[in-house]
Formats: sequence, C-alpha cells, structure tokens
Amino acid sequence: MRRSQSFLVSSLLLGALAGGSHAEEIGSVDTVFKFLGPNHKIVIDAFDDPKVAGVTCYLSRSETGGIKGGLGLAEDTSDASIACRQVGPINIKESFKEGEEVFSERRSILFKRLHVVRFSDKTRNVLVYLAYSDKIVEGSPKNSISAVPIMPWPGAAK
Repeated sequence: MRRSQSFLVSSLLLGALAGGSHAEEIGSVDTVFKFLGPNHKIVIDAFDDPKVAGVTCYLSRSETGGIKGGLGLAEDTSDASIACRQVGPINIKESFKEGEEVFSERRSILFKRLHVVRFSDKTRNVLVYLAYSDKIVEGSPKNSISAVPIMPWPGAAK
C-alpha cells in the first residue's frame, strides 16, 4: 500500500514539474552576472496558437539564475510581456471558449504558473491574448495583453 502511495505522489510531483509549454526559444539576454550557476536573464519564446493557424505569440519572461535557478528550484518573477502577430492567413481550426488557455509554463517548482489565454472580440474582428501569472495562494496582478486583427493575408486564396 505504501509503495503505491509513494509512486502516486512521485507521479504527481513529476507531472507538476513538467511544463505545458510548447514554445521555441528565440533568444535571451543576461541581466545579472552570477558567479555560481547561470546568470539571471530575459528569455524570448515563440509559440503558435494551437487552434488558430496564422497567429504566433512572442513572450518575453524573466528567468532566475544562480544555484537555485540552475537546479530548477528558483521562483521566477511574475514579469512577462506578450506580442502576438498574424504571420499567415488566419484560419480558426476549431471553436474555442473565451478565456481558453493557449500556453502555460511553470514559474516555480510547484505552485506558480505563467498563462496565456485567448479571447475573441467579435465586434472588432480581433483576437486578444492575455499573459498573466498565478500562484495557488496569491496571484499577481502583473499582466500583458496583445491584440491581433483578423485581416486578409496578401496572396492568400479567398
């Protein structure tokens, strides 16, 4: 019985540590030199909206270095910025709910995550993306927003 409980707890912990991200790192810049471990930095990632072809979002986020950061034990700050752009003909592959999560990534070993959610402003024909972080006990009001007007793509078949 104890062995199965231990296995369950280990599986849940590994699941919590695994990120839900499917982003491609574009680049990074160091912001603080750390003698031991990696430097603090700002990382730029790109990810495509899984349900809307033709939209790519670029997310910049802080990454804590040092010994804790190198071991994956540091809690990263809630700072993040997002810019989403139309990169091809926009095609909504399947319907989605307002506020549906498009991207998620852990910001601490267990309880803090960075989220990107999508909304549709039907009146203006615009997709709106919101980046924010949360924490089980206390969230953060820090957020960033980007809007992508749904426009015809030059040279695309109608």
